[in-house]
Amino acid sequence: MSVREHKLKVGVSGVRGVVGEFFTPALTAALAQAFGTYVGRGRVVVGRDTRPSGEMILHSVRCGLLAAGCEVIDTGILPTPTIQVYIAATKANGGIAITASHNPPEYNALKFFNGQGLFCNTYERGELIDLWHQSDFHHAHNADMRRVVTELNVPKRIHFERVLSHVDVERIRRRRFRVALDAVNGAGSLLSVEFLRDHLNCELHAIAVDPAKPFPRVAEPRPDTLGDLQALVRQTGAEIGFAQDPDGDRLAVCDETGHVLDNDDVLGLAIDACLARLPGDVVVNLTTSSVIDDIAARHNRRVFRTPVGEANVVERMQSVQAVIGGEGSNGGIIFPAVQYCRDSYNGMAFLLDLMAATGKTVTQLAARLPRYTRRLGSVAYQHGRLAALMQSVEEAFTAPAVDRTDGLKLIWPGRWIHVRSSNTEPILRFAVESTTEQEADEMFQRVKALAL
Repeated sequence: MSVREHKLKVGVSGVRGVVGEFFTPALTAALAQAFGTYVGRGRVVVGRDTRPSGEMILHSVRCGLLAAGCEVIDTGILPTPTIQVYIAATKANGGIAITASHNPPEYNALKFFNGQGLFCNTYERGELIDLWHQSDFHHAHNADMRRVVTELNVPKRIHFERVLSHVDVERIRRRRFRVALDAVNGAGSLLSVEFLRDHLNCELHAIAVDPAKPFPRVAEPRPDTLGDLQALVRQTGAEIGFAQDPDGDRLAVCDETGHVLDNDDVLGLAIDACLARLPGDVVVNLTTSSVIDDIAARHNRRVFRTPVGEANVVERMQSVQAVIGGEGSNGGIIFPAVQYCRDSYNGMAFLLDLMAATGKTVTQLAARLPRYTRRLGSVAYQHGRLAALMQSVEEAFTAPAVDRTDGLKLIWPGRWIHVRSSNTEPILRFAVESTTEQEADEMFQRVKALAL
């Protein structure tokens, strides 16, 4: 008998699933009503990405919030970090982003944010899910029924002002960088063009910037999915290429030759630039490269590691008052001076500012980073097999250090293996890193064979 795959996931980044059988308007209306009940009958910000199901889910979310007595601030199609910045800036009760981020287009999700524009923490999330399970909702009556207000322009203005206040805008504008962009027809399509062309005076060559069209490639911006951007960089002679995911929190970068940098190296460049001018430590997740530890050591700073997930990284950043952090494995740069969230716009501004300040190309900047080889993979798994898989990996390798805070991480000097269950899909993710390519390949193949 075949095993039915249940494609609904409740995790650190909200509730997501495949639209239709699992992720339905009835489900999202109930979740929104639970959220409205939890945050109270004030203003709740709502925005979405460009998925075909987005408008349908938006209607159900608005209904659920209104039913809970909330005033809905509809910001339209916006990147997730822009929504988060706007929630915090306007002191709303909370917010919901309707986006499945890097997942395929058949998915959608609700990301829940508290009044600080942060992902709900473990306790907030637990209380919210309890309300939903128990259907313990506030039911607004005619006398306390609120309204929907549309606000399309102020959120981006606030977000851009915050990002640009931390770079030398005039220095970037004078360079008039030739930039290539692939926005995957996502939430950042129009904003990214405005940001790069109008605010930073770049000579912009853009593809996939029509939010009315479907995603033209795999949603996650990885080296194996960015062939069109690589070609665009070479055809136009661009000095740098940027690629976003559908909700604009993840960033991938091409150098001037069309080579896609490892996401960990992109985070490394941003962290190196930040630590050179600001005091503070660094927080990254367990799958992020050891290149971050080496960079932090150069600046005599500490690195703290957390389970994978933006909410986990942000929570630790707050507790240690980190100056910067992120998730290198997924292209997420978190700069709390703008907002505690992954933000591709911070990344674009930081890199252009670094190029303008140093006069160096992306290739030259990346060459200064410590060299590691990383390999990432994933396989679908049946529920009930996870513990056995983890045990088989641990038995196959003898490591002097073991970390079980998020799946299993085995650590040796100069190399590591990390195996964990995805927060967003029913798959097992595994990653390896080593100072040598041969060793990384050998470890990766051994882990992959055990996982299959």
